[in-house]
Amino acid sequence: MTIQWFPGHMAKARREVTEKLKLVDIVFELVDARIPVSSANPMLEDIIQQKPRLILLNKADMADREITKEWLKYYSEHDKKALAINSQAGSGLHEIVSAAKEILKPKFDRMKARGMKPRAIRAMIIGIPNVGKSTLINRLAKKNIAKTGNMPGVTKSQQWIKVGKELELLDTPGILWPKFEDQEVGFKLALTGAIKDTILNLQDISVYALRFLEKNYPNRLKDRYDFSEIPTEILDIFNHIGEKRGCLMSKGEVDYDKTGETIIRDIRSDKLGSLSFDIPSEYHEKISLI
Repeated sequence: MTIQWFPGHMAKARREVTEKLKLVDIVFELVDARIPVSSANPMLEDIIQQKPRLILLNKADMADREITKEWLKYYSEHDKKALAINSQAGSGLHEIVSAAKEILKPKFDRMKARGMKPRAIRAMIIGIPNVGKSTLINRLAKKNIAKTGNMPGVTKSQQWIKVGKELELLDTPGILWPKFEDQEVGFKLALTGAIKDTILNLQDISVYALRFLEKNYPNRLKDRYDFSEIPTEILDIFNHIGEKRGCLMSKGEVDYDKTGETIIRDIRSDKLGSLSFDIPSEYHEKISLI
């Protein structure tokens, strides 16, 4: 299965982002902490060029804590400022302004030396669909300003939002990129909800998920679905899960579509615990992506 999703409004959003960059001091790049590389838009380097950037690993509560620590270390070692946050619960958000101030200190020192009055930091938030941009904005602003929804593609336009006296945010629609060079990236985006389920083959996504769990989190897989040993054949794994979870058709046969949906829903709702699908050790030769 080949996964691509680039609605027309995303091309327009990219043009608008490029035009508005001159208005901001810094870009807040929001990525999914479970897939910080796969959810980072590779077009971003071309779009923002030399503009300062703060990487925010959102949904950190859903990601493997130890893997997230490795990612933060990885970013730091490559001179990229990153924070792990949970916009839904509000954890880690207090660090954002101070981190932005640290990154922008040279610029604001120059402005002060030229006699310019202090002003709020102007930031643009960029991220793929369904990564939590609107939730983050509403949390920072302490009111429901940005439209939210548990599906990709909710935000369709740009808006300026004041956050106290120290920060002004420019919200932007979620932007994916026209072609996934690595199809595994597409699977990870689909699995974590960045791409609309209605255009996906959820059986294929669940097969990918099962193989990943079998390799990286076998005990979680065993515990959730009561395996004594994980079968070698994927069909046997499906049959076992389908029977255990009651995903059956009228004649008692396993409903594979329903079973696949159940597996994906379990992963997205943390029924298998906090999971990370991008592993730092796999990306040592892909540093250009982050």
